[in-house]
Amino acid sequence: MSVIYQSNRMVIREFLPSEKSLFCSFFEDEEVTQYLPRLQANEYEELFDIAITDYLNGPFGRWGIFEAENNNFIGNCLLRPFVEISGQMEIGYSLNKSYWGRGIGTEVAKALIAYGFVKTKTNEIVALTDLRNLGSQEVLKKSGFKQLGNISRKGVELNYFLIERT
Repeated sequence: MSVIYQSNRMVIREFLPSEKSLFCSFFEDEEVTQYLPRLQANEYEELFDIAITDYLNGPFGRWGIFEAENNNFIGNCLLRPFVEISGQMEIGYSLNKSYWGRGIGTEVAKALIAYGFVKTKTNEIVALTDLRNLGSQEVLKKSGFKQLGNISRKGVELNYFLIERT
């Protein structure tokens, strides 16, 4: 199991195959996923299987976020090539609502930015948010992203944020 980030309060690491139900049940909370595309239960299982396979190919992937002290599940995050614009990498994150408002999203975003610039040659990392997701937009701004406008993905208008390598 590879760890991509660790601090005194959290660990971002590869999911273990035994954590599939943990991953899938996360998406059952409608408040947590209100700004995410809705998928069927079997599609979340497929996402998890893809994540496990992606670990073999690295450095991109979807990882679990866990409390460092007790391994409680905080959420998940990802780094992947940005499909819409070649050469850019995209980050994303989702947290259990009991962890909202505690600075964890900002810490995760900054960790993904650092990891992305170290592990790839990209000069630009992007993030997309639902237009109504003000909390995530604030996280991105605190993490150094600039909002460049909007972009459409699968017919949905999303905020488009970018941070450049310094």
